[in-house]
This record gives sequence, C-alpha cells and structure tokens, in this order.
Amino acid sequence: MSWEKEAQEIKYMRQAARKMGGEEAIKKQHEKGRLTIRERIDLLLDNNSFHEHGSLAGSSERDEDGNLTDFSPANYITGLGKVNGRPVAVGGEDFTLKGGSPNAAGLRKSVYAEELALQYKVPLVRMLEGGGGSVAGSKGNQGPVGSPVFEKPRFKSIAQMMSVAPVASAALGPVAGFPAARFAASHFSVMTKETSQILIAGPAVVSRALDTDMTKEELGGEKIHSRNGVATNIAKSEEDALNQIRTFLSYLPTNVWNLPPVSASNDPEDRCEDDLISIIPKNRRQPFNMRKILKAVVDEGSYFEMNKGYGPSLITAFGRMKGVPVGIIGNDCKYYAGAMGAHAAIKTRRFIELCDTFHLPILNFVDEPGFMIGPDSEKLGTIRYGTSAVASSVMSVVPWATVIVKKAFGVAAAAHFSEDGYVLAWPSAEMGALPVEGGVAVAFRRQIAEADDPDAMRAKLENDLAAKQSPFPRGESFSVHDVIDPRETRPYLCQWIDWIKPTLEELKGPVHFGYRP
Repeated sequence: MSWEKEAQEIKYMRQAARKMGGEEAIKKQHEKGRLTIRERIDLLLDNNSFHEHGSLAGSSERDEDGNLTDFSPANYITGLGKVNGRPVAVGGEDFTLKGGSPNAAGLRKSVYAEELALQYKVPLVRMLEGGGGSVAGSKGNQGPVGSPVFEKPRFKSIAQMMSVAPVASAALGPVAGFPAARFAASHFSVMTKETSQILIAGPAVVSRALDTDMTKEELGGEKIHSRNGVATNIAKSEEDALNQIRTFLSYLPTNVWNLPPVSASNDPEDRCEDDLISIIPKNRRQPFNMRKILKAVVDEGSYFEMNKGYGPSLITAFGRMKGVPVGIIGNDCKYYAGAMGAHAAIKTRRFIELCDTFHLPILNFVDEPGFMIGPDSEKLGTIRYGTSAVASSVMSVVPWATVIVKKAFGVAAAAHFSEDGYVLAWPSAEMGALPVEGGVAVAFRRQIAEADDPDAMRAKLENDLAAKQSPFPRGESFSVHDVIDPRETRPYLCQWIDWIKPTLEELKGPVHFGYRP
C-alpha cells in the first residue's frame, strides 16, 4: 500500500488551481487589457522566488467512494517571495473566478495574507482587483451566521501592518468594498490608468441609493483618486505599477526593526551643479522649477516622487544621498506660490510620519509663503490641518536638513524645520513673519494711501523690508548654520549624511505618535 492515489489528487488540485477560472475566463481577462493574478505575481517577484501558501485551498467534489471528481480553487492567491533579493508577502484576487468577489476559501486567504506579513515582519504587496462581500449566499439556515463574537476584528491586522512593515497596493482593475479599504490602508498605492477604479460602492448600488447614474470611471477612476490623495501614484500599465512598487520598496527597510538599505553610489559627493547659481530669479515674482533643484542635489537617478497630483503646492519624494535613502519635501511655487493648503498639509503630515516610521532622514527645501488664505481655504479647515503638519515636523524623530532656497514665512514655515535640524540658506532666501507684499499692505496702509505716489511708496517700503529679510543678517547672528553658494548644496548635505549615519541605529523599532490637531 502507498499514498500514490492521494499524491495524484494533490497534483490534480494544484494543476486545477493554476488554471484559475479556465482558458475562457483568462482570455476575457486578457481582452480587457489586464493580466491574471499569477502573471502579476511573476512580474513583481524575483524569478522563481514565489512560494505559495494554500495552493489546495478551495472546494472539492467527490463521488460516493470518496474519489476526487472536481476542484474549484480559492480565488485569492498569496504567499512569500522576494523583491530585489529581499523577502515580501504578496496577495491578490483572482478575477477569473467570481470576478474577484471572494469565495469562502478566497476570503480566508485574503485575511491570512495580512497575518502572513505580520508573522514574518516583511513588506506586504497587494494586487487588487475585485469586490467585497455579496448579499447572495447559501439558501436557508444551514449553519452559524456571521463571525464568532470572540474573533478579532478583521481590520486589526491591516491596521497593525502599517506600523510594522511597508505596505504597497496596486489597483489593477475595478476594486470595491473591503478591497478598496485595503488599498487605502497602504503606505504606497498605485492605480493603472483607464483600467482601474476604486469604489466604495459600484454604479448599480449608487444608482439604487442615490438615483445617480455614473460609470465606474466617473465614480472612482484615476482622475478622481490622483487628486484626492487616495492613490499615491498613477501608472500607465500594470508593468509600470508593479515596477513603481519595486522602486518604492527599495527605499525602505524590511520592517521597523531595520534601517533602509544603503545602495552603492557613483555620484561624486563634491559634485556642484552650476545651474543652481541662477535657478532662483532675481525678480521675486518670477517662478522657478523646484524639481530641478531636488534632482540636481540627490544622487543621480534616485529621485522618486509620490502624490504629485494631490496637494500640488508641496512636493514629496524619496531620493538617495551617498546611497542613503532620504525623504524629500519641497514647495512648488507654480501652485498657489507654494502656499500650504489643507490637502498639502495632510500630504506633508502623512509623509513625515512615513519617514519617521521607517527611519528615513528628511531633506526639506523651503519656498513657503505661508498657509493658503481666502474663503475656500477657511472652509477646508486649512489652519487645523496645517497645525497638524507643524506638529508632525517639530515632533519628528529622524534627522532633518532644511535648505531655505527662497521664502520662509508665517506659521506654515514651521512645518519645514525640526528639532536639532541642520539649517542652510541660499542668498535668495527671505525669512520673516509675513511676505513683504502682505506685510506692507497691512502695516503701512495709511502711509501708502496718503503718499503723493502710492505705487512708488509701496515699492520703496517693500524694497526696504525685503533687504531686512535677507539671510545674511541671520547668518551673522548664527540663526542658520550657514549661508551657502547654491552650487555647494550637494557637498554640504553629503557631509551632513556622514554626520548623522552613526545615529541612525538609534531609530530602530516602532515609533508612536501623540495626539495631533
């Protein structure tokens, strides 16, 4: 006697699982311009590194003698693998079975994927395509209804993961209900252009409840979620989306008990970019390109921007200095003169907390005129969200270096500095309680109105005050560490990296945030 019969059943069930929903269903998936979950996993992970968990999960049919006659696999695939040689947990719905809406085994595996990443303290990558629960279920009263009262909340492991290891999610098709919540509960989330949507509920439910007819794309396409912060980035294809996830993970540690991996860099630390000496116009009203500054300073080719479409007056990105991963914050004066609105403030706070969680030093390039003003800004609660951003910066636990390239005004400027930060200023820097134009209009209103030539008087007062906001008196007073030639920015910051590297070991472990406004 042997176990050959049972071994053949295992082989059959594994083969059935790899066939997913069958040839016709896979063909339809490809016709929609979408890959299958197994193709996605192969595309994301290093070659031959995937070890599936639960390959036999599903439902089987047997004859009267107990012989296996049919097997329907779980429509969620999960397991462990490697990205760039480092361990990760992966999981995703199989849309070729039930349109990704979980069957019983699929639901268990989707919950297990979170637990798997938690257990081994490794990054989690979700490849999402499908819906949540369904009102259609078993007929009649065939057993217990609902989860037992002692079961822990299903969302707990999802929430816990955010404080343990990096979580990245890709929306690669329509994603609704609970999977949409998983997408939002990520450190990095990316949607494919035109083929993916994120929905609390789909068009049929919206039409029934609100008598409003909309397409999936109108409800939750990439144009919606790139601007409201739900999606971190947008990808032109599934391959692009998964490559972005690989890139994102390359800047972060495996978990909070490790430091981010340092890469080899061939970019000279003493490199000085001549373009930086003239990149800030002498005309104070003329805009400039902050991204050119950021890319010129960090290691060549290491700049990776996130949330570009949300809160666009603030730039958030990863980069490297001498191979050390860093978080980057900068103002974009082409949007609201760089002023911090409600969305930009939320974006800033979340990014600072991301860097704190995973121990990335922060480089901050300042051109901050203050909080965005006006009725729309007041309605959005900018002062509350802005104050929260300030609180996150002053309580940040990672090293900071701040380079004041132009404006640093008002309460919002405080969101660009942290305790024990290294502060440099360019000759173009302007610092004070208010921008000159606004300050003059308020403080000298009567004097300007009574002048023979109000415009000339306003210009004279603005020029006089602008001279007092120069960085040189602050450099002489040691209010900044140094006023530097803009071309020296990279060498100065590379030196700073050498100073802080021995202290980074102290950051290992979880961080805890106090209550913030």
